[in-house]
Amino acid sequence: MNSELEFQYPWVLALLALLPVYAFLCGRAGKHSAIHFSSAEIARAAGTMVRAAPGRLLLFLRLMTAALCIIALAGPRFASDRTEAQTRGIDIMLALDLSWSMMALDMSPPDERITRFDIAAEVIEDFIRKRPNDRIGLIVFSRVPYLASPLTLNHDWLIANLKRLHVGMIRELGTAIGDATASAARRLKSSPDSKSRIIILLTDGDNNHGEIDPVPAAQLAAALGAKVYTIGIGVEEPCYLPEFEPSTGRLRLDANGNVIPRLLLQPANYSLLDRMSELSNARSYRAKNRSELQSIYDEIDRLEKTEINLRRYTLHTPLFQWPLLTAFALLAIELTLANTRYRRIP
Repeated sequence: MNSELEFQYPWVLALLALLPVYAFLCGRAGKHSAIHFSSAEIARAAGTMVRAAPGRLLLFLRLMTAALCIIALAGPRFASDRTEAQTRGIDIMLALDLSWSMMALDMSPPDERITRFDIAAEVIEDFIRKRPNDRIGLIVFSRVPYLASPLTLNHDWLIANLKRLHVGMIRELGTAIGDATASAARRLKSSPDSKSRIIILLTDGDNNHGEIDPVPAAQLAAALGAKVYTIGIGVEEPCYLPEFEPSTGRLRLDANGNVIPRLLLQPANYSLLDRMSELSNARSYRAKNRSELQSIYDEIDRLEKTEINLRRYTLHTPLFQWPLLTAFALLAIELTLANTRYRRIP
């Protein structure tokens, strides 16, 4: 926002050029006046009471009063340029797999122990922060889906809820992709005023539980006008699930500080995810590491742009009252002096 001083009627300031002319005319020498005294002593005593050039001060006050009145008539004001953003946001439901297989370390760098879930949560948090004008909700699922956050513009609260999650919170084992998709679609249906609706489903497995199959769930979402972006994560071959503590989501280590393999995991069902996205004219992705997953969310961010309209306007703050009040004050001073201290006798 930029502010600057301007005048509503700047041409009025041209009247200031008349003030020097007025001052010149008032200062011209006139005829010498004479007063007859019966005694020279009386004239000498009266001369001691004369004050030096009182007319100059009164003339100065009168000129300043006139100048300030002219400035007030010119309409001084502060002009502040402002820009207001009017947005039409997108409603986004994030569906995040919280099944036990998300504890696998196959997406982690060789020298680190970062689970699939930790990587996914970091990338999703970054995606949320990039879209401040969109309402975003979060559903987590394992054997059953749970609402972690409804659609909201309070993204700090949403991210706080995301950070509270860990694998093992949902004790019912399994992966209900269809139920999670249908639940996300129902949440989007409750916001009919949205410009666009999308579901971003992230999973590392196959649908093996739930009341609704993934394909009918994707058809339901498409019928409600929602796109279903699907993301399958993890290596495309069997890998081991390490032991962990379900109450905290922390890995269990042996005496040597190494992870303890527990179960052999199967890769995600990519053909199913592809089919779900096709039904809603969206895209399906695969990610085997963090950089690939970050690129996927960045691409979705580019594909689903929020419409922002900028309205520019200028806010004016009038200032004419200040020079006008000052002019009145100077006029009062001039009149007071002219009738008291500098009073003239005809």
